[in-house]
Amino acid sequence: MNTLLDAVRTGRCTLVTHLITRLTDAERRAHLPELTALRAEIRTWDWSRRWDAEPTLRALHLAGAGCHTGPAAAASWIAARDLRDARPRDTAPLAALLASRAPAWRADVAHRLAARTATVDDDYPLIRALLDGTEAPAPTTDGFVHAWARATTTATDTTPTGRHRPRPRPRPLRVALREDPHTPHLVPHLFETAEPAPSLTWYDTPHTPGRWPAELAHLATEGTVERRTLIDGSINRLLRGGRTAHLAFYTDLLDVLDLTTDERAEHTADWIALAADAPSPTAGRAQQTLTALFEAGRLPADRLAEMSQAVLFRPEKKLVRAQLVLLGKALRRSGEDRSTLLPATAAAFGHPDTLLQEKALKLVAAHLRPGDDALRTDLAFEAEHLGPALRRTAAALLGAIADPTDPAGYEETLPAPPARRPLTTAGRSLAETAELVAALAKTNAATTEETETALDLLVRHTHQDRTALAAALLPALADRHWARQDTGHADPDHLSGPELLAAAVLGRLDPADLAPQRPINGRGFGQHCIHDALQRVTTARAREAALRVLTDPLPFLLATPTWDCGTLEPQDLITRLTAYARHGCVPAPADFAQALLRVRRDPHAAAQAEALATDEGRRLAAWLTADGAPAPHTRHVTDRGPRTWWGGQQDMPRRIVLELPEHQFIQKEFPAVFHPLGRPRTATGHCWHWRGQELAHLAVLPQDRETQAVWLLPDLTGCAIGEDRGAGEVLSRLAELGGPAGPALHLAVATALGARHTEDRLAAVDALLVLAATGELDTALLGRDLAELLRLGTVKPNRLADAARTAAATGAYATTWAVLAGALPAVLDDGPARGAGELLAVAADCVEHCGAGGPLPEGLAPAAARKGTSQLATQARRLRTALDNPPATAERGRLTLTLGERGA
Repeated sequence: MNTLLDAVRTGRCTLVTHLITRLTDAERRAHLPELTALRAEIRTWDWSRRWDAEPTLRALHLAGAGCHTGPAAAASWIAARDLRDARPRDTAPLAALLASRAPAWRADVAHRLAARTATVDDDYPLIRALLDGTEAPAPTTDGFVHAWARATTTATDTTPTGRHRPRPRPRPLRVALREDPHTPHLVPHLFETAEPAPSLTWYDTPHTPGRWPAELAHLATEGTVERRTLIDGSINRLLRGGRTAHLAFYTDLLDVLDLTTDERAEHTADWIALAADAPSPTAGRAQQTLTALFEAGRLPADRLAEMSQAVLFRPEKKLVRAQLVLLGKALRRSGEDRSTLLPATAAAFGHPDTLLQEKALKLVAAHLRPGDDALRTDLAFEAEHLGPALRRTAAALLGAIADPTDPAGYEETLPAPPARRPLTTAGRSLAETAELVAALAKTNAATTEETETALDLLVRHTHQDRTALAAALLPALADRHWARQDTGHADPDHLSGPELLAAAVLGRLDPADLAPQRPINGRGFGQHCIHDALQRVTTARAREAALRVLTDPLPFLLATPTWDCGTLEPQDLITRLTAYARHGCVPAPADFAQALLRVRRDPHAAAQAEALATDEGRRLAAWLTADGAPAPHTRHVTDRGPRTWWGGQQDMPRRIVLELPEHQFIQKEFPAVFHPLGRPRTATGHCWHWRGQELAHLAVLPQDRETQAVWLLPDLTGCAIGEDRGAGEVLSRLAELGGPAGPALHLAVATALGARHTEDRLAAVDALLVLAATGELDTALLGRDLAELLRLGTVKPNRLADAARTAAATGAYATTWAVLAGALPAVLDDGPARGAGELLAVAADCVEHCGAGGPLPEGLAPAAARKGTSQLATQARRLRTALDNPPATAERGRLTLTLGERGA
């Protein structure tokens, strides 16, 4: 009978401790095989038995830790996850069992446990117990330091008081730090962990007694920790960088320490580095420290220049403005330092904000002396970064300045129109087809080009030799569960288009499951979200092709696009229909309907289609003329009001809504699965569907951007007035498709220019530039849409300013101004809107670069006449000046004519 093993199985920890204490090392090691076997046995227990295994697991954990005589093996056993109880473990029995071990052995185990990041927090009490009496230093791993800080913050005192039973009482942090012998050793490591210990930031104000910043400063006053250690540690940790919330503790500690002037001056280089590269709040603290050093006369001119050149490149206007003020004080204090400080001041000439550029130029003008010829030359070189208007002012002050963006010779820079790649499937072998299908089966991000190529190749090779195709596909798809012969028929609802056809080729589908009347995903063709409707169209076409693979293989697909964007040329469709008629092949209804939606509407090809003398030729001829034209939409503004949202009421702002009427031709001539695409729709709000297929859905109607823009508008509006994101990517791709670029597409672009998230605004800028590059952008229409959206509050001026600044920075200054000219009255009428000054600054920058002239936007004159130096008044005056004084040259006249043609 094995008494120790029986005690473990019955979960009697006290008996386990008593038995192991009397064993020698050899006897303890002799019990390890049976303990290991019991551990393996417990892993096989089902859950019903595992609920009763907690006492056994605790006893087994205790026995194994006591029987292992090697520190590494003991630490591994103690930290094992499968032996840990779900509830917090009492480490007292284990610590008492290991207390008889040699101090070096216990210290070794403690350090090994501290090195395990995943379990060190749970094992902290045991580690401290193992270290007691060893005189070994405490571990310094990040996990242990964090656990020490937390335990010290939440320390309790259980010392008995009189006759009463001891109760845990909070122990003040100051007492816990003073009584802990490891405090002097561990405090320096608080500044070396990858992230600050969370408990360090548990305070409202850093000066509050009992909080870490105040108590660390008190330790320095007592001499427990060197003051220099805290200062150097905090500054070094700030230099390492990180998130602002993680750095706040170290800046707060420096504030509590209240550094002397000598201590600040000792770290001048560090403050300069922080002012240059640290997050904005930390950089602001560093700038204030350096300013204090300057006031104390401890910041030399060369150091101030070094700091200024770094700070003036930062985008934060507040920091740049404060730095220019500091430079002004330094120049007034000592004019002899101008040769050092003025070139540093010129670093602000390249700042995006023209007000800061102007402030820096005024500073240069105030302190430049007549004899400073060499300094003028250097400053003239830097002045090339000024805006056009300020560059002319600088030329009068500094002499000749190169002007590569002279408005008199301005030339608009627009991206090249999107290139179209032909989609070809001829000449692809069976091996290439199998490789492509296998690759698409493993991805959810297939492009239209890849999917359509795979579908057409599968259909073509099936018609030629289905047996050979199946032999090529089987090894390529061996890892797909539906491809195994022992799995029976596959469920078509769980297969994508190429996979569906491949399953049909391999005989893994039941033709009854592919019948046209069978619901898709368990639902019929009733009213549903437009995204679901588009997905059903693509699914129905794939099912139809798969059914024909099993019953009557098609020679090729009619709807395979001519171009990678999804567009099908009418001549290609006529050629395919001719080949179908020659071979007596009946077109698949869904495939032909998809071909009609993709074909480029060319009325000149209608006669050739009619000459086919077939039903499909007649329908194609009608589609190429008036019957296939997009249904005209209507537009109105919704009233403000509440809507039900997750059981509550949410106030919805007024917004523009587009409505589509019924498309009669689709309803009458297309299969039932296509009918939802032609039903009346009101683009009012969100719909719920599986995300991720929106880009693929664009290829369903690649020649109808207007209809797709109506469908997309609710998502774009949600990105502008709410927290939604991601719809901009669809818009940028939509702009590259065919069909008219009418009012719906322009409204979609205008809405996305005011999206909340940067990536959506960038995508809208891409769409705007694509339309401009192809000559389809109506700048006047887009400007009017933006004005209406600004008045409704759908688009915020500051977001539009950010998007417009991005568009102008690509070199499209004239295009951007032509758009903003129509939008500005909305932020100037009825009292200037918040953010109007920022939008005016972008507009003024565009006008100065491109030299545009013309009438002032409505409301600009009153804004420019406002008194004061607010951004709104300053930028309004700047814009008015730029419009009143354009370079009157033939070049600018030619540019205006070009923009007029593009807008038309």
